[in-house]
Amino acid sequence: MPNVFFSYCHADEVLRDQLEKQLAMLKRQGIIDSWHDRRIGAGQEIDAAIDQHINSDEIILLLVSPDFIASDYCYNIEMARAMERHNAKEAIVIPVILRACDWHHAPFGKLLGTPQDGKPVTLWPDRDEALLQVAKEVRKAAERWRSTQSSAERVDVGALMHTQQSVVAGPRSSNLRVAKTFTQLDKDRFQIDTFEYIARFFENSLNELQARNPGYEGVFRRIDANRFFATIYKDGESVATATVYVGGQMGAGIYYSQGGDSFSSNSFNEALSVQADDQALYLTSMGMAFQGRQHQKLSQEGAAEMLWEIVIAPLQRAR
Repeated sequence: MPNVFFSYCHADEVLRDQLEKQLAMLKRQGIIDSWHDRRIGAGQEIDAAIDQHINSDEIILLLVSPDFIASDYCYNIEMARAMERHNAKEAIVIPVILRACDWHHAPFGKLLGTPQDGKPVTLWPDRDEALLQVAKEVRKAAERWRSTQSSAERVDVGALMHTQQSVVAGPRSSNLRVAKTFTQLDKDRFQIDTFEYIARFFENSLNELQARNPGYEGVFRRIDANRFFATIYKDGESVATATVYVGGQMGAGIYYSQGGDSFSSNSFNEALSVQADDQALYLTSMGMAFQGRQHQKLSQEGAAEMLWEIVIAPLQRAR
């Protein structure tokens, strides 16, 4: 799947977060993955991490605002490199106009901006509608990227077959996809890998929540290879606690329990199970926490985001 890189100024972080929520469905469906500099972990080199993604991610969102244009790093380094890759057809650059500014005269001014007609997100009566338009454009870009990749793969395969003289050149169908099969070992490994991914996701999210929100503290406790606790404190008082565990008496699956006061409890409020279609492994939820999501095909990140949403949602409700 294509990776989406957010190029933005930290003054627009709130808008970036709102946009990332609108992209959640694309991530849940495994259509895209996303990255921005807040994903850099402790001990990583900031410039090296950004360089890696700006030079490799397939879709680059320029979150345009007066602060973005005024930022030497955003404009002279990230934007300049993004346009180089766009012009070389190595990446798709999408200008996302967050706030009113003189962006038409920038190097990316020749590109069609979003939301519609380049109207800044902050000037829309319904900001969610504006960001939904952006998400739809990202979906289209991901589809274009997949189409390009499919064409390139067909060309590469054709060239290899011609070189090896394994077939006689001639008309053929492009409908050559065959069903894949997955063993129980494949599914078991995918389940364990997903549990480990969710554990890292929760630990990093707790650390970042604490860093961004004064008065809050996140505590991650790994009990054993199959279970961890996550607790959020506000001013020293516990406001959210969760347990995530894999397998156990409940059988195969990854389970989420609201609360974390038992080392062996097998109660749960949500569960994920490993499924497979004819092309890939994925996860589905029981839909206990969110009605209507039982049929969604979740990637590892989509599954982790769904469980994290159960933890964080009560803290985000207006009081």
